[in-house]
Amino acid sequence: MISVNKNKIILVVDDSSANLQLCRGLLGGEYDVRLVKSGKIALEALTRIKPDIILLDIEMPGMSGFDVITELNADSGLRAIPVIFVTSHATEKLVAKAAELGASDYVVKPVEAGVLRGKIRNCLKKRRIDVKITV
Repeated sequence: MISVNKNKIILVVDDSSANLQLCRGLLGGEYDVRLVKSGKIALEALTRIKPDIILLDIEMPGMSGFDVITELNADSGLRAIPVIFVTSHATEKLVAKAAELGASDYVVKPVEAGVLRGKIRNCLKKRRIDVKITV
């Protein structure tokens, strides 16, 4: 049976190979999962692919997840892509900053498969509703 979500692209951005492979393992059977190891590579990848959701680590060398979402927000062609931060840190300050920058959601590592899948489904559902309303 082919998943109805297999055509949905999820871009996972994390500097940890282990975290990237974990996300591929959790989501690869249901979605087209693309993996990149830095914010800079993610922005370059976005010139070639248009993901339905971006899973974004906050703390990465060179370019933080906050830097990446700021760049996305500055680009009219990218700002509508939902971003779910996936991070080890869940301080009130970081969660507030993520919301302020327009993140759709926030998941704390270690990632629980059901929680991550549920948040992705909710983002996809909300995006479909938003598209129907604005069309």
